Amino acid sequence: MRLQEPLGPLLLSLTAIPVSYVVNSLSAVSDPVSIAGIGTLVLLGLLLLLVFFVQGDPPSDPLFYVFAIFSFTSVIDLIIWLEEDGYISGFMEFYMKEGEPYLRTAHGLLICLWDGTVHYILYLLMLAAIARGRSYKAVGLFWLGSLVMSMLVFLPGNVVGKYGNEIRPAFLLNIPYLFLPFWAAIRIFRASHVLPKIPIEKVEISQKETILQRPQDLALIVYLLAAITFTIFRGMLALDCPSDACFTYIYQYEPYLRDPVAYPKVQMLVSMFYIVPLQCLCIYALLVPGCSWMLDWTLIYAGAIAQAQFAHVGASLYHRTPYTYRVPQDSWWVFIISNVLYTLGPQLLAYRCLRKPAYFLRITSHSPEDGKKNN
Repeated sequence: MRLQEPLGPLLLSLTAIPVSYVVNSLSAVSDPVSIAGIGTLVLLGLLLLLVFFVQGDPPSDPLFYVFAIFSFTSVIDLIIWLEEDGYISGFMEFYMKEGEPYLRTAHGLLICLWDGTVHYILYLLMLAAIARGRSYKAVGLFWLGSLVMSMLVFLPGNVVGKYGNEIRPAFLLNIPYLFLPFWAAIRIFRASHVLPKIPIEKVEISQKETILQRPQDLALIVYLLAAITFTIFRGMLALDCPSDACFTYIYQYEPYLRDPVAYPKVQMLVSMFYIVPLQCLCIYALLVPGCSWMLDWTLIYAGAIAQAQFAHVGASLYHRTPYTYRVPQDSWWVFIISNVLYTLGPQLLAYRCLRKPAYFLRITSHSPEDGKKNN
């Protein structure tokens, strides 16, 4: 079986299980520098192993190596979550003690769970697509938004939160997650979407419709306006807004925003400064036809919000969060419903753009009947 075949990367990623068990049993791995060194050697060794096995038949897309290595680390993250929640033992104790102790927080464990499940599935889907020579742009953009949002919150939160004095050399193992996504983004953006055949006449008719003739888009605009308001409001909460409304909300509905780990505050600020402008642009694109970038950026938006809300909502209810910072029981349903609606909106927006893209396509002298996006 070739490593490029769909089953190859799956088996390679599962080697994380024996590797973590063996490394954990080594008594010499007990100080922060050794842990960082072992982590670096494991990743470099995995890369060399990949290059060795694909000699003579290299993958058509160099991102194959990135997704294969990241799928390995996703399994490591899943092991961390399973061990910290008591399902298994004897795998990552060494790393949690002297490597990245902040992963034991509610936010840290939930991003490990997300990476070990959602990201892992996305990696396998993209690796399978590369092996079969198919497009993975939609999946890749969703993954890109999710990963970038995760890093934008996790890394600054480690530094400015209560674990800021416990940054150790293993923190540097996150560097690939800072730079490789930018390279991946360039390659993914250059690829073409696989779209249904749309006659140019249908595109013209669709783009002549007013917003009142497109009730679905009108509903999405209403959602986006509400989401902008909610995002800015929570950003103000993160900035310690002194008003009575802010005080009441933060104590009755989202006390997790006061948690000294700082992740929730960083999350709200990232959303206010980066997500709100994107939400405003989405409203513009739903009113002005021909904004073909919507097919890309709505997927990034959907991935970013899905990851952010999973971590934030989950940490607000998780047993690792101190009781005083969890959502009060009498406010539980209001909190859940509002946050679920906030999360579903971007997913529906991305689905609408890909399902009926005619309104967003640019009208050129060539019909998009080849099934690809015109950029």
